[in-house]
Formats: sequence, structure tokens, C-alpha cells
Amino acid sequence: MKSAAVGAVLATAGGQQAQASLDKKPNILFIVADDLGYADLSSYGHRSIRTPHIDSIAQKGVRFLQAYANSAVCSATRTALITGRYQYRLPLGLEEPLAGRDVGLPPEHPTLPSLLKKVGYKTTLIGKWHLGAFPKYWPLKSGYDHFFGFTGGALDYYSHEAGGPDLWEDDVEVERAGYLTDLLGDQAVKTIKEYKNCESPFFVSLHFNAPHWPWEVPGEEGKKESARLKANRLGLASFDAGTQETYREIVERMDYQVGQVLQALQDNNLAENTIVIFTSDNGGERFSDTWPFSGKKSELLEGGIRIPSIISWPSRIAGGRTSNQVSLSMDWLPTLLEAAGGITDPSYPPDGISLLPGLVNAGAVPIERSVFWRYKGNKQRAARIGDYKYLKILDNTYLFNVVDDPLERANLQSRYPDKFKSLFDQWIAWNRGMLPEVDASGTYGFSARQLADHIGTGNPTTKADNLD
Repeated sequence: MKSAAVGAVLATAGGQQAQASLDKKPNILFIVADDLGYADLSSYGHRSIRTPHIDSIAQKGVRFLQAYANSAVCSATRTALITGRYQYRLPLGLEEPLAGRDVGLPPEHPTLPSLLKKVGYKTTLIGKWHLGAFPKYWPLKSGYDHFFGFTGGALDYYSHEAGGPDLWEDDVEVERAGYLTDLLGDQAVKTIKEYKNCESPFFVSLHFNAPHWPWEVPGEEGKKESARLKANRLGLASFDAGTQETYREIVERMDYQVGQVLQALQDNNLAENTIVIFTSDNGGERFSDTWPFSGKKSELLEGGIRIPSIISWPSRIAGGRTSNQVSLSMDWLPTLLEAAGGITDPSYPPDGISLLPGLVNAGAVPIERSVFWRYKGNKQRAARIGDYKYLKILDNTYLFNVVDDPLERANLQSRYPDKFKSLFDQWIAWNRGMLPEVDASGTYGFSARQLADHIGTGNPTTKADNLD
């Protein structure tokens, strides 16, 4: 009898502990790779790159098979990721490059970190910002408590320069010796240890520069390449550089650092109630594997916008699964806010959807949705609705079934003219709610008042239906 009573007490205590774990807000570790292609991880089918640590996130969670970046380039996707809205609602999200332009993320705009702070989160960005230059646009003005990283589109892995030094701690330029991937991983480990005993939950954004060019590997060969670029004043892109082997080493070093960070969660008893997300900002570049898709970064072909996307949350999400839910980068804001018990700002309603119901319910059926893209003014346009995709490249238009024909080779426009017209018309209707496509002068066709009203409400202005 005594043994049964003790067992009952222990069972009750265990249940209370389990419920307390469920009631506690989750920590969030959001990892973003730079220019990583859809099939550049071994868990997505790469034949030679080995990524056991990133793959372990998928083993414990869910791997998305139909995940998309909001854009085929970096800063536009990051705009959508941090705001939860189509990037075309802000001048920042319209075009790249940003250099030489007074454009950035408005400090007054609600963001994923600022909304999480409202429900008690500590927030840190480690790595790439690329949403505007200091001091007008800055991570610390957009919801992050701390920042360690760089502001531009690319950075030398060793000199930490891109036309000049660009490594920062909060709002102070700093110098650090070492391979940039390692510096960022080490900083993330340090941050997790600092947050270990904090009563508040944390949101750590770990935005690697890898595997973005320059093509510099860890070790002496990478240092020599860095010195060569600097001595010859070559651009970081250096189109005569790089090999598949170089690319493999860069990706695998990032995977190693992801492993170090995941181990820090485990060592500090944080793994069970931490949401871990790993994804990329756009499709891969020239050394990437985008199979079974065609296209690369800067193209609205599937290879330019399909990305790896993985999430784990051991205390809530059953692991070892895949999902065919169509998702976009902007979905993570409503998803994570729902998980954290936060709410969105009604003046800036998200365009993304919460993926959480389909993640916690293993039997959930994917939601059919309509998603849209533009790139380089009116040169490229795309819409994915159900299994079908409308695509425009220059003066050429297409209709593809991207489930049956992921390589986008069979143009069904003539076979299904009504389907093509439906997708085209929906793209036109969606585009009326976005800022106009940039014209040749680089202007947007808005007065300052119209622009402010449009950005704040998401409603179209009289000039927002500029379709050409």
C-alpha cells in the first residue's frame, strides 16, 4: 500500500513537471544559412556533403519538402522573415543591392524580435543583418537586445571586411581573429550559456554568412585565398575562385558549428523546450545542388526560391516527419508568435500563416494556399496556387505543375488556358496591394504620405496597381 501511494505521488509530480514544461514559453533558436541550395544538405539528398548536425534537427522534428524563400535574393527575404509580411510592402524589399541607397527596415515597424520582447523574450542577433546601415537602421532599433555580426551582403571570412571593416558588437565596430563561421558559432554558444539561468525565455537568431562567397575554407588555404583577394583588390565574388570541394568544406564547417550550438542547448538542459529552426534565405548559387529543380539564386525558377526548412521542438512536435505544406519565410513570424503566446500588431497584419497547427498535429492535411513573387521590376513574376505555378521571365510566360514537373520543363499554358488565366489574374490582383515595381529611375511613384499610409495598413494606394 505504501509503495502504491509513493508511486501515485511520483506520478502526480511527474505530471505536474510535464505540464509545467508545456506551460513554459519555449526558447527559440533560429538558424539561417546564406545562399544554401535545396539539396545542399545530406538530409535533402546531397551525394557528398555530410551535415549530420543539421540533419539531427530533422530527425527530432519536421523537414519541409515544399518550403520557399520569400525572394530569390537575400535582403528581400530577410525583410519578409523579420516582418511576417511580403517584402514588397517596404522599399527595402523591392530591389538589391542596398549599397549607396538610403533604405532599410524602419525602426518603428514591428518585427519578430520586437513582438517576442513584448511577451518577455530576451533577443539576440548573431551574424548577418543586411537590413540597412548604421546608425539609421540597426538591429538594436528593431527589437534585438544584442547584436554581434555584420551589416552588409557579404563579408570576407578572415579579414571581416567588405570594402572596409564590418564586424560589430551591439553598435561598436570590433576586431576579432578567426574564421567567421566559427566566430558566429562560438558567440551563439556563449549567448546560450549566458541565458541558461535567465528566468525569461530567449530568441537567438543565428544568421551565418556561409556558404555565401567568398570561397574561403577554414584553415591555411582559406587564409591564403583571403590574402589573395585583399592583395589584388579583387571583389569578394571573385568569379575565378571556388570549387565543389571548397563549397563542401564551407557547408560542413557551418554544420559543425550548428552541432556545437545544439550541444550547448543539451549541456544546459535547454534542448527539450527549445524550438530550433534551420533554413536558407534563398536558393543556391553556382556550386549549390538544387536538384530536382532548375534555376539558382536571383531566379524565380524553383531552384532560386525552394529552400531547405527544418524545425524541431521536442516537447511539442513529434520527430522524424516530413511535411508537404507549402510554406514561405514570412510564415515563421505568426508561427513563432503563436508558440510563444504573443500577438501580431493589428496595424501590420502578417501575410504569412501560422504553421504550428500542422506541426503539432501529425495527421494534419496541408493547407492549399496562394503565394506570389516579383523580382527585378517586371522582369520576373511567379505565383504558386495548389500544384500549379505561373511564371514570367522577361517576355516569356509559363504554366507548370511543379509537383509532377519539378524541373519546370512542360509548359502547360496552351493546354490549360483557363488555369493559366486564373493564376495570372490572381497575381495581378495580389500585385495591386504591393508597392509598385521599381521603374528605371529607381523611384516608387509614391508621395511620402502615400508611402507611409501604405506601409502602415497594407492597403493599396492609387498608384499601387502599376503592373508594367
